[in-house]
Amino acid sequence: MKKTVCELFAGVGGFRVGLERLNTGWETTWFSQWEPGTGKQWAHDCYVSHFGDIKDLAGNYTTGIDIAEVKKKDIPDHTLLVGGFPCQDYSVAHGLSSEKGIRGKKGVLWWQIYEILKIKKPPFCLFENVDRLLKSPSKQRGRDFGVMLSCFNSLGYSVEWRVVNAAQYGAAQRRRRTFIFAYKNSTEYAKSHKDDDLKSVVKGTGFFANIFPIEKTELDKQTDLYEKITSVSDRFKFDFQNSGVMKAGHIFTTKVTALEEKPILLKDIIEKGVVPEELFIPEDKMEKWKYMKGAKKIERTAKTGFKYIFSEGAIAFPDLLELPSRTMLTSESTLNRSTHVVKDFKTGRLRILTPKEAERLQGFDDGWTDTGMPKRMRYFCMGNALVVPMITRMGKYLDKIINNEAN
Repeated sequence: MKKTVCELFAGVGGFRVGLERLNTGWETTWFSQWEPGTGKQWAHDCYVSHFGDIKDLAGNYTTGIDIAEVKKKDIPDHTLLVGGFPCQDYSVAHGLSSEKGIRGKKGVLWWQIYEILKIKKPPFCLFENVDRLLKSPSKQRGRDFGVMLSCFNSLGYSVEWRVVNAAQYGAAQRRRRTFIFAYKNSTEYAKSHKDDDLKSVVKGTGFFANIFPIEKTELDKQTDLYEKITSVSDRFKFDFQNSGVMKAGHIFTTKVTALEEKPILLKDIIEKGVVPEELFIPEDKMEKWKYMKGAKKIERTAKTGFKYIFSEGAIAFPDLLELPSRTMLTSESTLNRSTHVVKDFKTGRLRILTPKEAERLQGFDDGWTDTGMPKRMRYFCMGNALVVPMITRMGKYLDKIINNEAN
């Protein structure tokens, strides 16, 4: 089987970079990257500057438009469908007579993935999402992920998932993300695991167990999906843990503790030379930064008139160089509580990260986003990106899986 991949919501190409670093023959047949509400598509243009653009099967360049406008039949075939899509409301509207009529809320990108799965039928999928996906929405915890699992189940897929803290597996950032691996039940990989009970898949024989070793598990839980996707949307509620598997509508989940590896420290990615003066915190802004980073309790009033105390703990100021970094957000570099502030090696003064340091936190090559986009957008793109070494790590195991598939 060829190692072909389609990359959705591609950003600046994290999945592609991670797989191509293996030099094992991965070929991207198509990608899609479109940022709504913006004129200039900076991430798409950065991707194209590194890899070039790709025509669809109809001979058109559709990689930089709204995925909802793309004809799914014109997407080239692929062995692996990947993408980092946003956590949204995955509830469904009822069709007139059957599940075939379900309609996801307009603009929710999961339903674009669902359409591609129905039409292109890729044998393998690897997706990335925020860790809160497993618990959303707050009023019906677990429903959104349950809807996703139900969609996969209806199309003949089995699914594994794991919340991975990248720093626990050797990276420079304490970034927690949910990775989802789905595979057609007709694949050789599925057949080789057909006799594995669900618990053993999560704890030893499965995809993530072989890639991200664990020290222990606790809080085992099991449940079954409702038969219809609409029923899951209406009534399903379940306490998903940070690792699990779904086969034939049966779900097993457990809380795993990582067998931690030595991480890269923040000091290891900091530039040692001269950095631009504009990155240093001016004295007249120092008190504002200290306030934002500090602990606080503030009385607030809700729309109903109810008064309550908003509180938040302190964040290290500056960030501790002897630890991996905190999670980087799209607001990185702005006057914001979440922005990293470090003590400059050369001057000892406090400053924000350089764009190159932001790229290093995500495991990209230095200067990856230095393609003509504004500096602010370089930080934004990195805040949206994934930790590339985690993809390379999973790619090594994907190589073994696909090499064992029949052509």
